[in-house]
Amino acid sequence: MRRIRATKEVAMSTLFPNPPGGSHEDIEAERLYRKQRLAAGFRLFGKFGFDEGVAGHITARDPGDPTRFWVNPFGMPFSHISVSDLICVDHEGNVVYGDAFVNGAAFAIHSQVHEARPDVVAAAHSHSTYGRAFSTLGKTLDPITQDACAFYNDHALFDDFTGVVLDLEEGRRIARTVGTNKAAILRNHGLLTVGRTVESAVWWFITMERTCQVQLLAMAAGQPISIDDASAKAAHDVVGTEIAGQFSFQSLFDQIIKLQPDLLD
Repeated sequence: MRRIRATKEVAMSTLFPNPPGGSHEDIEAERLYRKQRLAAGFRLFGKFGFDEGVAGHITARDPGDPTRFWVNPFGMPFSHISVSDLICVDHEGNVVYGDAFVNGAAFAIHSQVHEARPDVVAAAHSHSTYGRAFSTLGKTLDPITQDACAFYNDHALFDDFTGVVLDLEEGRRIARTVGTNKAAILRNHGLLTVGRTVESAVWWFITMERTCQVQLLAMAAGQPISIDDASAKAAHDVVGTEIAGQFSFQSLFDQIIKLQPDLLD
């Protein structure tokens, strides 16, 4: 029997084959692809209970004009959003496609994140229960599980709270805090994740919310044991990669499309 070398490349190709879809040469095809994943992301957020009134937003950079992004209409429940409901906003805050209002906080945060990170296609933020609870601790996540290692040395703490983020300078400060990381914990506020695809940004948020839940449970039960630095980094280099984020989203996308096919309308 041929022995397979235990390298990172072999591990990655075995665990995460190339995810379906990806970039398209045709701009319209890529735009539709991103909008479909964006609508699915909102439905998943609704399914998992990440909504809190009108708070929360996910954005996807427009492939035809990188200074514009697609976002949810202000006030529409996550569980109702379909592709046709999405609105397109420019970096001046103008709605250039659609007839709904844009959430002021969504514009203040996401416009600055997209401007600061040309590599980022999508960003996600909501007032999810465990993310909010964990954010009050004023600390980052510890590598206490394999899944938590996705964020090992790859998320930041925005250690401030001055109220609802409606000011562009506040958005810039958040963007600077995110830096080159995939996520940030906004103290007394919640979670923010970014990705080079809509799929990864949405998945990072979902798994980060669950990671906050697990750490809160572990801390309530006793003193969690952290994974050592070398092992945490090794795990991050598998479960924390962009391709891992894309691929992990796919099963959820398949589920929500089967349960709620109207999201594609």
